[in-house]
Amino acid sequence: MPACSFAQRFNASEKSIILSGDTATMLRVTQITEAQELKVLTSVSADINPKDPLIKVLARRMYLAMRDVRRPGIGIAGPQVGINRNIIWVKRYDKEGEPFELYLNPKITWRSELLRKGQEGCLSIPDAIGDVVRHHSIRLKYTDQSGQEKEEIIEGFTAVIFQHETDHLNGILFTERLKEQEGKAYYSLAGQLDFMTEKRYSRP
Repeated sequence: MPACSFAQRFNASEKSIILSGDTATMLRVTQITEAQELKVLTSVSADINPKDPLIKVLARRMYLAMRDVRRPGIGIAGPQVGINRNIIWVKRYDKEGEPFELYLNPKITWRSELLRKGQEGCLSIPDAIGDVVRHHSIRLKYTDQSGQEKEEIIEGFTAVIFQHETDHLNGILFTERLKEQEGKAYYSLAGQLDFMTEKRYSRP
């Protein structure tokens, strides 16, 4: 039986957020500058029940929040609208037309040793950007909107977006990744300044 079968439907608090105000408009993007919202952003999210009818409402309002003309993004996760559930939108730069796609209960099951460094920002962290080291390739398991479980290998910048958004689901902000990487050393690949592998030290 698929693991997502055990996921609970939205609770009363989550329903209140999803159905707040005009449901045809975007939800507010949570900010680290607000103590209660920071708590949501740094909490681990739970799986979502793919059969919950409110997913369509939440997904639409998340999409509108992500594409707000005042500060448009290329990905967003449930915690960024106050919902600690495993649901994300990602722009698929690796597909024709570069569509935005919705993913339920995404899990990264493998990461390449090949790394890449690139600039990142976050809709929930105002006025902050940084060069983050991410895995060049990942294997992703997820449930689509029809409830079908799928798995695929994703590479390049699209893989970076997935790593950023699934970090949100685990309560990890990109600023934490920057701090984590300060204590690591990397081998840059010849002729490829943005690609590298991590130096691993063995005990004598």
